[in-house]
Amino acid sequence: MSRSDSSIHFHVHMISDSTGETLIEVMHASVAQFENVEPIEHLFALVRSPKQLERALDHVADYPGIVMYTLVNYDLRRQLEDFCARLSIPAIAVLDPIQATLSSYLGAPIRGKAGAQRVLDADYYHRIEAMNYSMAHDDGQGDDLGSADIILLGISRTSKTPTSIYLGHRGIRTANIPLVPGAPLPDELFALKKPLIVGLTASPDRIIQIRRNRLLNLKEDRPTEYVDESAVKEEVIFAKRLFNRHEWASIDVTRRSIEETAAKVINLLNEHRRSLP
Repeated sequence: MSRSDSSIHFHVHMISDSTGETLIEVMHASVAQFENVEPIEHLFALVRSPKQLERALDHVADYPGIVMYTLVNYDLRRQLEDFCARLSIPAIAVLDPIQATLSSYLGAPIRGKAGAQRVLDADYYHRIEAMNYSMAHDDGQGDDLGSADIILLGISRTSKTPTSIYLGHRGIRTANIPLVPGAPLPDELFALKKPLIVGLTASPDRIIQIRRNRLLNLKEDRPTEYVDESAVKEEVIFAKRLFNRHEWASIDVTRRSIEETAAKVINLLNEHRRSLP
C-alpha cells in the first residue's frame, strides 16, 4: 500500500475459478465507499488447478495486497488460505457468507460447482450485446431494425437516446429514430412486426426549454425554428398524428424520469410479446 497526492493505492488480487465478473463487481462496489482510494487490480480467472493457482500466488507474493477469491475446490482454497496466512495477507472468500446463510435458511447443501454463476455471466454478456446494439442504432443509425426489440420514435429532445441506452443496459435491443420535419422515415419501419414501436412525446414548453438550454451550451443565440413556439407545436402535432395513424403506442415524457419512461416501455414490450403469434 502506498500514498501519493492524498490518495491511497493498494494491490487487490482477484482469484476466481470462473470469469471473475462477480469479484470485479463486488470489489468496485466496496472500494466506491472510500474516498481517495485507488486499487491496483490483478485478475486471475478460470483458476482450477494447483499450477494455475501457484502462478497467481507467485504474483501475490511479488505485489502483496488484499486477496479476494471465489474458489469452490477445497484443496485450492486451503492452498490459497495457507499461503496468505504465511504472508499475513488478508484473504476474503467473497461468496462464503452469502452461501452459508442461504444454505442454513434453505436447509440445502452448497453444490461446490466451479463457475455455477456463469448464468449471470451469460446475462452480463447479453446486456453488453444489447448495449452495443442500442449505441449502434442511436439517432437513426444502423439498418437492421428488424432485429430490435424496441424502436423509439420522437422529435428532438424527447429523451430517445438516454431511454435507449437505459433499455440496452437492461438487455433490451433498442433503436431510436428522430422525427425531423421533411425527412422521410425508413421504409422498413412500416413493415416490421416483431419490434415494438413506441413514440415519445412531450409538451411544447418542455421541449423548447430543453432545446434552449442546449443552444446555450453550444453558445448559439441566433433565432431559429428549433426553439420557435409555433414550429415546435407543429412538430409535436405531426408526431402525435403519425403515432395515431399507425397505431403505435406513445408515451408523454414531460414529467417522467428516464427510469419511469423505460419502465412503461418495458410493460408495453411485455404486452406486445404476449400478442405475437
